[in-house]
Amino acid sequence: MNKLLKIGFLGGGKMAQAMAKGFISAGLIKGENLTASFHPADIQSIDAFKTFGAKTFTENKPVVEKSEVIFISVKPSVVSTVLSEVKSISSGKLFISIAMGITIKEIENSLATDARVIRVMPNTPALVTCGASVYVRGSKATDSDAQLTKSLFDAVGICEEVTENLIDPVTALSSSGPAYVYVMIEALADGGVKMGLPRDLAYKLASQTVLGSGKMVIESGRHPGQLKDDVTSPAGCTAAGLAVLEENRFRYAVIGAVEAATKRCKEISEKSK
Repeated sequence: MNKLLKIGFLGGGKMAQAMAKGFISAGLIKGENLTASFHPADIQSIDAFKTFGAKTFTENKPVVEKSEVIFISVKPSVVSTVLSEVKSISSGKLFISIAMGITIKEIENSLATDARVIRVMPNTPALVTCGASVYVRGSKATDSDAQLTKSLFDAVGICEEVTENLIDPVTALSSSGPAYVYVMIEALADGGVKMGLPRDLAYKLASQTVLGSGKMVIESGRHPGQLKDDVTSPAGCTAAGLAVLEENRFRYAVIGAVEAATKRCKEISEKSK
């Protein structure tokens, strides 16, 4: 990938910061080739982008003018307003949207007819180059655009192509998923503390256990149930712990969380139309 690629962010919140830092950490772009626009009051985000060496603006047009690839990373409620400001200079540009609930068709209708659009659903672990993202091609997006998008997000984790109808469940699973996992880590650590472990050690062990378990699933290619069985000896301590999780409907609660989040995503998508 061309390291001189010029990338801009329309909106510089937490997710934009995670991606920008991840792209820089992965060596895909230099900070001085980044631009981003902000609400004038968002001093914290402006300062964060300045630490990357990025150029910051409180207007949107300079970002589009100076960039080859523009990320739409503002709140969904202001996407149409922001895009209306840059429509006249959007011709021939690639726009990558991470705005939840805003369809490719809506974005394409808000830009020049030859602007290319790709919709991405990332998650915040991109900040530590361990993200899980998917992307959907717009009607004008080329194979090169898709490959560029995949390369960017593969560099900060994994990235898969999907159809747009899968975006809501993906959001509920991998975008919201870190919050569920953080609760799991906190609960594991609380259990360790209850049994006498120092809290710092409990958090470290719980976090590494979750990290290692995920890596085992990905790298072994084995079903999670098989890996669970490897750890579970007959009448052992793991079996006793799993029995409590099953009694308290742990897996059904997690399934329900993804289902509820998906439904909420769909509600938000409908309201934005």
